[in-house]
Amino acid sequence: MYASQLRMRSGDSEIHGWLTHERIVFYCSGMCVLYVVIIGLWAYASHGFTDQRLTRPGEDFSIFWSASYGLLHGSAMQVYDHASFDKLQRLLFTNVSHDSVMPWLYPPTFLVLISPLALLPRLVMYFVFVGGGIALLSAGTLRVSGLADSFRGSRFAWFVVAVSPCVFVTALFGQNSLLTAGIAALTLHWLRRHPVRAGLCLGLLAIKPQMAVLFPLLLIAARAWRTLAAAAFSAALFGVVSVLVCGVQSVRLFFVNTGIARETLLEQCRGYWLASPTVFAVLREGGAPIVAAFAAQACVGLIAAAAAWHVWRNTRDTRLRASSLVVATLLTNPYVWHYELAWLGIATASLIALGLDKGWLRGEQSVIALAWLLPVYELFNRTAELPQIGPIVLLLVLLIVVRRVRVKDEERDERAALAYSHAARIIR
Repeated sequence: MYASQLRMRSGDSEIHGWLTHERIVFYCSGMCVLYVVIIGLWAYASHGFTDQRLTRPGEDFSIFWSASYGLLHGSAMQVYDHASFDKLQRLLFTNVSHDSVMPWLYPPTFLVLISPLALLPRLVMYFVFVGGGIALLSAGTLRVSGLADSFRGSRFAWFVVAVSPCVFVTALFGQNSLLTAGIAALTLHWLRRHPVRAGLCLGLLAIKPQMAVLFPLLLIAARAWRTLAAAAFSAALFGVVSVLVCGVQSVRLFFVNTGIARETLLEQCRGYWLASPTVFAVLREGGAPIVAAFAAQACVGLIAAAAAWHVWRNTRDTRLRASSLVVATLLTNPYVWHYELAWLGIATASLIALGLDKGWLRGEQSVIALAWLLPVYELFNRTAELPQIGPIVLLLVLLIVVRRVRVKDEERDERAALAYSHAARIIR
């Protein structure tokens, strides 16, 4: 009762929740039907995915499988050399839909991690890779968010996480975001009770270092020194092993290739801007100079990092910490594709669980619904060419997380004041 009165006074009144357990399951079931329709229309338009003018499901995974094949049957240099890798992909896949224009953009750590993929046929390993990623992300997200408890122990909680749009979009491409998001979720889950295990897990994000950019800052905010040390050890060991396998030259070529990608894709490709929920993409699409776009991206990134620091310093609630981390990570990076929004699934699940457990604050449900649908919007925006709303939605999600922390602080102060008043009456 006191919490509701407090929210009424602070302007964050508790409202009736239209996001109920039943409706959430219904919306997820509706999305499953939509997924089937999308795949069916895609198969029809591409004549069973044989039309070379159209991409196929698992297009990005084909790159991973090709890199594994190149490492197992040649060397890492064959993968990092753009001309050799392009030739290898054409040899492996005769019906490549378009010219390969991008080099291998991942560090040696990821190349070593995916090296077993080519041991089995591409289609088989595509389902193994995607299925394993969905299982990992679902398990980590459910543990961080406590969504299963919010659903009163219902198994539908697994369904809600596994069929969310952010998972579907990533699975379509066979991207590694399910894997990186699952690693982040498990790290957050183990942070309080198993700090060393959390750090060792965090070190695996060396496969995509830009997605771990805020973890050190927030671990310092939480004074999680053992986790930070274990993460540094794990990442360093992983890096050394990868260099031993791939060679020192692979590190240099990795930076060369990422430089090429920055110049040709990040800074100049409109198709990327339409599908990227970043401030940089919005400004470049609007015609802003590259320097101005990077400057604005840096400013928003600093604001997001400061907000996440505030959350981690002022609450120990894992759901709020996880939500602030993943959203701030997406806002900080200038290079974020629609499939990277798999990370956003951790935040939406956590905020849904908070709303179901503690009641909804004004505007929360609408923001969560927008965030839940954002990956689909970004997926089709390369065709629709609508305004890029991604950064606005992400900033709104971060705002409701910060507001939740403020409400918790006010509730704590209110309880302290009531306890002091009660003690004073007893003394008198």
